[in-house]
Amino acid sequence: MVPALASPPRPPDLPSMRRLIALPLLLLPLAAEAQSPHPATPRAAAPRGAEARRLELDRAFEALQAAPDEAGAALVEGRIRQLWSQGATPAVGLLLRRGMRNMEAQLPGEALEDFDAAITLAPEFPEAWHLRAQANARTGDLAAAARDLQEALRLEPRHWAALLSLAALQEEAGDAAAALRSLEAALAINPKMPGGATRLRELRRKAEGDVT
Repeated sequence: MVPALASPPRPPDLPSMRRLIALPLLLLPLAAEAQSPHPATPRAAAPRGAEARRLELDRAFEALQAAPDEAGAALVEGRIRQLWSQGATPAVGLLLRRGMRNMEAQLPGEALEDFDAAITLAPEFPEAWHLRAQANARTGDLAAAARDLQEALRLEPRHWAALLSLAALQEEAGDAAAALRSLEAALAINPKMPGGATRLRELRRKAEGDVT
């Protein structure tokens, strides 16, 4: 089955916070960059809105790859999810939150209706597709779940959670080799995922035919 929605990470300890200082451009505010004109185009307008969010996302994903440990990665993950959520309108955000509540209440059918509505309003929002994939999987429609995950990844190829969900579906379908490729892709984006190294070893054994 597709993994349940992740719980909020625990706050990191002080040493982890200190190590994060060394991360390259870790979640630096874009305000200074927005106020300073580019040297080659002094009159160019500063990026705002979606473009500014995209630039910060790029930096956050670089920081995610460079995170020193799980605690550091969890901090960056949280910021990436915040930036993703900023791309949703209030109406879409409301639908997604209601759908997640229905998932937590073990009501995947009702959640599907919420996620369907969110996708109708915002078909370019990858997290809506990822969440609907989870609801589809809960109802047993694994083919629809796989299609939704593929769309989420088309819209945001760096969506490591969608890759993890896809790996789970592929493993459940008996395709350990495909599951291994999806997990490896997720770990390339987010190397410090909790339990990632253990799952990688397990899937490698399965892909090689060792199911002991």
